[in-house]
Amino acid sequence: MKWEGILIDPIGALVAVLVYEFISVDAGGEFTKTALIEFGKIVLFGSTFGFTFAHAVNFILNKKWVPHYLMNVFSLAAVLGVFVLSDVFAHESGLLAVVVMGMVLGNSKSPYLKDILYFKESLSVLLISILFILLAANINFNELLLIYNWKTAILFAVVVFLIRPLGVFLSTQGSKLKLNEKLFVSWVGPRGIVAAGIASLFGLKLASKGVADAEYITPLVFVIVLGTVLLNATTARLFAKLVGVFLTKSNGILIVGASKVSRLLGHYLESNGRHVVLIDSNQSNIAKAKELGLEALSTNIYSDSLMDNIELNDVGYLMAMTGNSEINKYAINKFSKDFGENGSFRLVTASEMNNPEDNPKEGLFSHTDDYNRLMDVTRNYPSIQEIELEDQAHYESLIEITNKDIDIIPLFIKDNKGELHIISSYSTNINDIKKDYQLVYLGKPFDVENVQNKEASS
Repeated sequence: MKWEGILIDPIGALVAVLVYEFISVDAGGEFTKTALIEFGKIVLFGSTFGFTFAHAVNFILNKKWVPHYLMNVFSLAAVLGVFVLSDVFAHESGLLAVVVMGMVLGNSKSPYLKDILYFKESLSVLLISILFILLAANINFNELLLIYNWKTAILFAVVVFLIRPLGVFLSTQGSKLKLNEKLFVSWVGPRGIVAAGIASLFGLKLASKGVADAEYITPLVFVIVLGTVLLNATTARLFAKLVGVFLTKSNGILIVGASKVSRLLGHYLESNGRHVVLIDSNQSNIAKAKELGLEALSTNIYSDSLMDNIELNDVGYLMAMTGNSEINKYAINKFSKDFGENGSFRLVTASEMNNPEDNPKEGLFSHTDDYNRLMDVTRNYPSIQEIELEDQAHYESLIEITNKDIDIIPLFIKDNKGELHIISSYSTNINDIKKDYQLVYLGKPFDVENVQNKEASS
């Protein structure tokens, strides 16, 4: 839905331009190549200018040819300049040019992108608010009375209940979206400022050329915009609950560090139905995580960009698993409030491992295993095992074994419903272990016979 919101406006506007060109150029009513040629020019010049000037702006900013305090003004001037220049070569291509320019710049990973983004957001809110007022001022009461009939209601119903769902279901064929998710996307489709702006522009132009019924275009589009915005804004939350896509609990897990052990854990968690996101500044680790089908973000832990990432809105657990203890502690202190509401954990340090009395409350997995121990076990036994538990005593006896055996590290408790519970370094504090629970661990398999003999002797 986010990408639809980004792409639908320029595509919709260009389609409107194409239709307008057919209506305007082909006055005789016969098919003509002129409109298609004009549309091709729009796509060609818009894409070319947008791509070229995006790289040019990025180059200038990275070379620091523009002072930092003039960066926002320069970016705005560049966008306006590209819009006008592209429009000179191909009428109506300016919108496509600046959209392409924004997409290229957004994927350039420029260090100055964040400052520009904040400026752009503030400017967008201001300009769009003004534009809505100006466009609404062009509508008078008499024009609204033209469409005050049952045909308008039927058109609105067709747009909301037929055209929108049909478009969504056709475009999501072969996707991983479930039926309830497709239904929700079908319901949420508010029309916006670009539709209103294009309708106002072309409606007036067509009416001035004497095209029959052109006076209905602008008021009809405004009714569709107003109706869909009000409908979706007031019912989206309720409809999300009805179709079962409403987020009731934050069970996602954010893993800081995408090392081999993190990727192994992430893959296991994903296969057990948990949403996992790995973050790392090491591009190689990120690439390997993505090869496993894991969601991985290349980012610096000291950056604030994570706080604005919408893909992390269901994360409720934080696991800091880098080889740097300072980074792990920093991650807990900075992100536990936002991403660790259900639990924030980090690996213990070597000093904490050697002094059990210093065992931190946020310690992860075991107070006898730090990052180096985890990596050693992962290299020797790169698999995650499960063992059935009988009761609390059985669990505690296994934990005692893991404390002494350097090749076994406890990770999670899987209950009889399949839910995973992270084991902290205060592992003996987990109570109420029932039959059919499982201990999930990393390393060599338990010697079940020896475990049973030890329990019998106890």
